[in-house]
Amino acid sequence: MHGSQFRLTLLCLILAIQAGVISAAHSSETGASSLEGVFCVKDFGALADGQTDDAAAIQRCIDAAAEKGGQVYLPPGRYLVNGSLNVKTGVVVKGAHEAPLAIEPLIGTIIMAVGGRDDETAPALFEMGHSSTVTGLTVWHPEQKPDDIHPYPWTFHLTGYDNTVENVTLINSYNGIRVGPENNVRHRIRSVYGCVLRRGLFVDHCTDIGRVENVQFHCHWWSAKSVGGDWEPVYKYMYENCEAFVFGRTDWEYVTNNFVFPAKIGFRFIKTEHGACNGQFTGNGADACETSVLVEEIQPMGLLITGGQFVAFNGENPIELVVAPTCTGSVRLVNCAFWGPSNHNALIEGKGFVSFNDCYFSNWKKGTEETPLIIAKSGRLQINNSSFATAQPSVELGPELQHAIIQGNNGVNGVRVINNAKRTIIVNNEEPVNSEPVDK
Repeated sequence: MHGSQFRLTLLCLILAIQAGVISAAHSSETGASSLEGVFCVKDFGALADGQTDDAAAIQRCIDAAAEKGGQVYLPPGRYLVNGSLNVKTGVVVKGAHEAPLAIEPLIGTIIMAVGGRDDETAPALFEMGHSSTVTGLTVWHPEQKPDDIHPYPWTFHLTGYDNTVENVTLINSYNGIRVGPENNVRHRIRSVYGCVLRRGLFVDHCTDIGRVENVQFHCHWWSAKSVGGDWEPVYKYMYENCEAFVFGRTDWEYVTNNFVFPAKIGFRFIKTEHGACNGQFTGNGADACETSVLVEEIQPMGLLITGGQFVAFNGENPIELVVAPTCTGSVRLVNCAFWGPSNHNALIEGKGFVSFNDCYFSNWKKGTEETPLIIAKSGRLQINNSSFATAQPSVELGPELQHAIIQGNNGVNGVRVINNAKRTIIVNNEEPVNSEPVDK
């Protein structure tokens, strides 16, 4: 081989190693020197045959990479893992994927998780410490069946500073990703797609600006014949049980371009022993829910929800937005759409502030022709420059409401306000109600 050809071949091999395409071990077989910091699990005894428990071999590889920090590479194959993997500080666990994968074929780097069945409190499949990353792989629980769903522990548990989970596919996780309750900072959860059954993402005790981007949970990831073949019982299980995105204490959380179908609760905001959430939520959606957004408690500065699309029609009491009596913070919604055959678009019972600007409301559920799209029982309310696209009463104001400003809106049958409030209400510049109701 000429010198120039050798240098070109060596360069291509090094680039492939850096991209995670081939392992350092394979590079030595082809004549290139090993790339320092890249460790292949097969060099530590992993077989990736889908039958042998590879947990100990993968852990040995992680331990070796942790000495200086490095990349643990899992070539394409099926790695049976009965137990938990401890991803140590500075270690990247990397599969062969560069992005989440479609439902089938089930190829690439597959983790077959069988540990912790019927024990949600067991250690997570991936226990992740400071500055650790898991990327480029698929997780599948082969013993989980669509018509016989069992609890499992979390797939990922993030603690400490600067953890990253990205480009991961979850075929049928019972519990997806947990951040906290140990103190954590700057988690990065990006491009995670797949099916979660009970909980998708739970964030708590983050004291500095986490990121959640491009996460999609959907029952259809379990529709392939190779992993079960039937998504209909999974759909039912999810809308009866799944809480897709749950946020406890987190400061300045940025949550962008995420989606769930279906869920009992799409986005839930709670108060834990560590506190509640404040954050910016942009371009998020929750479809086929019983409650698309449930706000139980938030920090005083609260939530900024922009460009959301929320649809509710499952369960006994489908409502797109519920602000619970325990909520005392501020919920601000801009350019959001609420629709579906639901009981109401919004039910507000909190003691804080709720505002809708440039929003869309509609409901086509039979028997709700005189049921208000928005019911505001208490707190302080603003509705501005919004559209009411079906002919129900637009807003009902309860006697405990402290204050309301409703202005600049329009509706398919005008803007109808049922005012039972005893305090100051400002209603002006509304489209008038037609004398003849519109059949919508």
